[in-house]
Amino acid sequence: MPARVPMIEAYNNLLKLESFISATQQFEALVVYLASQGACLEQHGNIEQYLQTAGNELLRRLLQGHLDHRATHERPRQSVTGADGIRRTYCRQSVPRRLATVFGEVTVTRHAYQKRGHHSLYPMDQELNLSADKYSDGLRQRVAIESSKSSFDETVRSIAFNTGGAVPKRQSMQLVTKAAIDFEAFYQTRADQKESTSNLLVITTDAKGIVMHKEDLRETTKQAAAKQQHKLKSRLSPGEKANRKRMARVASVYTTPCFERTPEQIIRSNKAHNVKRPSITNKRIWASVERSSEQVIQEAMEEAIRRDPDQQRDWVVLVDGETSQLASIEAELKAQSLGATVIVDFIHVLEYLWKAARCFYSLDTDEIEQWVKGRGLKILQGKCVDVAAGMRRRATVEGLSQDRRKAVDTCANYLQKYRDYLKYDRYLEKGYPIATGVIEGACRHLINDRLGITGARWRLSSAEAMLKIRSIRSSGDFEAYWEFHKKNERVRNHTSLYAKSQLLEAA
Repeated sequence: MPARVPMIEAYNNLLKLESFISATQQFEALVVYLASQGACLEQHGNIEQYLQTAGNELLRRLLQGHLDHRATHERPRQSVTGADGIRRTYCRQSVPRRLATVFGEVTVTRHAYQKRGHHSLYPMDQELNLSADKYSDGLRQRVAIESSKSSFDETVRSIAFNTGGAVPKRQSMQLVTKAAIDFEAFYQTRADQKESTSNLLVITTDAKGIVMHKEDLRETTKQAAAKQQHKLKSRLSPGEKANRKRMARVASVYTTPCFERTPEQIIRSNKAHNVKRPSITNKRIWASVERSSEQVIQEAMEEAIRRDPDQQRDWVVLVDGETSQLASIEAELKAQSLGATVIVDFIHVLEYLWKAARCFYSLDTDEIEQWVKGRGLKILQGKCVDVAAGMRRRATVEGLSQDRRKAVDTCANYLQKYRDYLKYDRYLEKGYPIATGVIEGACRHLINDRLGITGARWRLSSAEAMLKIRSIRSSGDFEAYWEFHKKNERVRNHTSLYAKSQLLEAA
């Protein structure tokens, strides 16, 4: 009983505050209904729905009461000096502005300090860290999270259903772009966070296309798209869907322990022989459709340098063998005098082997599977050149036509071309990873699952912002980023407007 006394006293004191009268009336009405005979006849789901709606309204009134309470205690000042050095000496009191929140819309009333011919200053806006538009921090955060998971149309519906707020589709798109503005600056603040570990440092990149509006395609793609002739006006025919995408470069940097295996363990991989893989830690993934592939690869190297500035650890770079990607990586390693083992993904090698095997065997037979396994084992043993020569000889001995042996020659050329990156026997002995599963998964998650929604076409700024928000969330950095973003918003929207001598007074 004694514990309830302070609560009752606090409630009675709240009743005396004029700013909170509306909130207390809403609370009492809510309690009266819940205790009524009509409510006791309702299903619990109906009560939940009532509480969500009436509860949001109660919270909105409480927030309004708090803002009104602060407004009554804002003391007029003799003047406020801006960053422009101009003193605003005229104080206009009780100037309202709307604020859309997760509970509903409220009104912020505050003092404005003015000087003819100059912009007004609102110290209360700085204290509350209000945004330049009408949307609250809670709504902005909710829009960023929800839109990164599903379409903007679904985001609008989700906000309306789960909160007391409302954000139209166009404004949601604008809020996401604004929310991502501090992406680069946030990760630059971590430049001195060296990792204390001797585990492998893995860097991996890949690219994925995003369907864009024509005006946001890269110039060469845009020119190719302009030359295309379409058979139908209402839809694209088969073969006419090229030149609609802009490539996004995806990168990931992570830490993992060495994991030694044998070629035989890789080939006969099944439940009976599988060994639990070591876990990946400190994984950061990101992507950009705006910046060039070379820029993203450079960022990946800089992220690795941040973690291991003295290169005390083994560095592994995993790629899929795409020529321009490999050239950019080698150029960046050379430019920064970095030592790393570059490995071409073994899964891509297997895909070439399967295509070559179809030149010799029928599909879905035991022979074709055994042939691929046998050549795969030899490649894992470091004999890729021998495998290439062997399949060429067999194609010649069997008299395969040039057209039928095309996949064989393609595979053999691939093995010859990338032989310096296919030394799997050495990689396995050292415990290095040889597959790009992490980056393949990142491509699916960052791009396909959201930006690859059927029918979606993106503007460049929206696509880039969405990639940044999804990258931050996927890397587990969203909460830290949002705090960083709010501090920067305060500087941009408020403290940068005041003279340094007035910052503490205005804050």
